[in-house]
Amino acid sequence: MVFGILIGPEVINVVDPRTFLNVEKFTLEFARYVIAIQVMAAGITLPHRYIVRKWRTMSVLLGPVMVVMWLVTAGIIHLMFEIEFKQSLLIASCAAPTDPILANSVVKGRYAEANVPKNVRDALSAESGINDGLGLPFLYFALYLLNENYSTGHAIGKWFYWIWCYNILLSIVIGVVIGYVARKLLRLAESYDLIDKESFLAFSIGLSIFIVGILQLIRSDDVLCCFIAGHSFTWDSWFREETKDAHFQEVLDGLINVTFFVYFGTIIPWQQFNNPELVIAPWRLIVTAIMVLLLRRLPVVTLLTRITPAFRNYRQSLFAGWFGPIGVGAIFFAEIVLEEIEAEPEHYHLRSREIIQPIIAFLIFSSVLVH
Repeated sequence: MVFGILIGPEVINVVDPRTFLNVEKFTLEFARYVIAIQVMAAGITLPHRYIVRKWRTMSVLLGPVMVVMWLVTAGIIHLMFEIEFKQSLLIASCAAPTDPILANSVVKGRYAEANVPKNVRDALSAESGINDGLGLPFLYFALYLLNENYSTGHAIGKWFYWIWCYNILLSIVIGVVIGYVARKLLRLAESYDLIDKESFLAFSIGLSIFIVGILQLIRSDDVLCCFIAGHSFTWDSWFREETKDAHFQEVLDGLINVTFFVYFGTIIPWQQFNNPELVIAPWRLIVTAIMVLLLRRLPVVTLLTRITPAFRNYRQSLFAGWFGPIGVGAIFFAEIVLEEIEAEPEHYHLRSREIIQPIIAFLIFSSVLVH
């Protein structure tokens, strides 16, 4: 990210994506595929049947913890930027999920394996993989409530049938089916020696891209589907055992992640960090970032230690509570919000669009530096 800032338009000005790209559309799709590949990898690397065997831990992290993260972040933004609470809920929904890409620093690699207990690594990996897909209900709940064309009843009704039923439940079903079928087909191809080693190792990458394409055609939740498909794909641990000594996935993941954060460094909207008309000032952003990083996740995870089986003591829960990074997922959700508002600009307050980019960009910048 720092390298991207240095070569970007605000420093050396070697690269300025805004001069040759539609930045908002490109960022949305770039983030989509980066997250899809990462959550697929998260689903594959988890122990077999993890989300079923550890359902209590997942219920806590994806239920009360995620809701509190959303509401606390919304409260801080509401307090600091003098906007109505529904608008702050919309912005906070982008920052509610933890980021699977930044989470890799404590769930993968020799340092993580040597210093972070496996039970904590697995819980953080599963949470960050699932909650990027489960961020949609939070985002669209606020988005529908802000839509001036919807009554409250209409907004809640559409949120239930379109987001929960069509996006969440359907994507889970599709993910389970695709993962199962892909596992059987790959084992069949391998048993008849129909696939070479290189294609075998890259299979999960191709599978994630295939899922994104299919789910985009039917406009369902591609990110959640990728994670579920990845976990279903390694339900019996066969693929994970076959590829445990190969590092192709890790190398490719690292290359994609570095590329994305270099790109993000070149598009950080520095000039928007000081806008008196929107009540945005550097000191407000700094105080907001400090409060969000300290209060968004750490207190609630610590308080719920006793009902979170994956964390065996308060030391582990303090670590897990601190390490809830804000990253690519936040960019992805922010771009979805902008796309939705641009589709029906007459139904939304202008400030909802103008204020989201600087706040989310600064929160990501701060989280990358700290985490």
